[in-house]
Amino acid sequence: MSQPQFVDRVQVHARAGDGGDGCASIRREKFRPLGGPDGGNGGRGGSIILRVDPSVTTLLDLHRRPHLRADNGRAGRGSNRDGATGADVIVSVPDGTTVRTQDGEIITDLVGPGAEFVLATGGQGGLGNAALANRRRKAPGFALLGGEGEEAEVLLELRTVADVALVGYPSAGKSSLIAAMSAARPKIADYPFTTLTPNLGVVRAGQYTYTIADVPGLVPGASAGKGLGLEFLRHIERCSVICHVIDAATLESDR
Repeated sequence: MSQPQFVDRVQVHARAGDGGDGCASIRREKFRPLGGPDGGNGGRGGSIILRVDPSVTTLLDLHRRPHLRADNGRAGRGSNRDGATGADVIVSVPDGTTVRTQDGEIITDLVGPGAEFVLATGGQGGLGNAALANRRRKAPGFALLGGEGEEAEVLLELRTVADVALVGYPSAGKSSLIAAMSAARPKIADYPFTTLTPNLGVVRAGQYTYTIADVPGLVPGASAGKGLGLEFLRHIERCSVICHVIDAATLESDR
């Protein structure tokens, strides 16, 4: 079975890295059998971060790899050596990606290049015994364990970001119009639902530049979910202008 090329909804499970444990160590030197505590701190666990990348237009990569895992922090060591921090996992997502809970509640809306959201925060590193020493307890014989990384199970949903949305019946000429106005090259054919995914184009008219979206055709009852209407209508929610494309030459008078 062929893989889908456009994915606008995906369920993701994220697990941040655990923090490294602190170290309990006593410095030992010649002629100084008890040189004091020198255990280093554990490193912080890696976090999982979503970041908008304008070159990404689909959630296909996350559809293929929905389980995200960041590295754990390293444990501290003697001689006051702190553990290494776990590497963060940066996940590139399209502009207009919405993060929702499993119940559908919106957590955040990522709009604009470079917009970020920390999906799961890495655990804090544990303190070594050198950091725990004080005037009353000069040489603690213990260290703290690293904290657990956060887990998150969320639904990512893409809602297209464009200035103008072209809507209308199937085979009304929306794809032909966006192809004529921009450099976009959508599939054009003389049968309904040729367009199954939104197409984006950039239009330059004099001193003005704006983006235009060709949305798959809508049928009566689309707002109630007929013909996958809700799947398509999601992509026109953000648009500033909705342009209705009407084929005046159609033989179907009820249009």
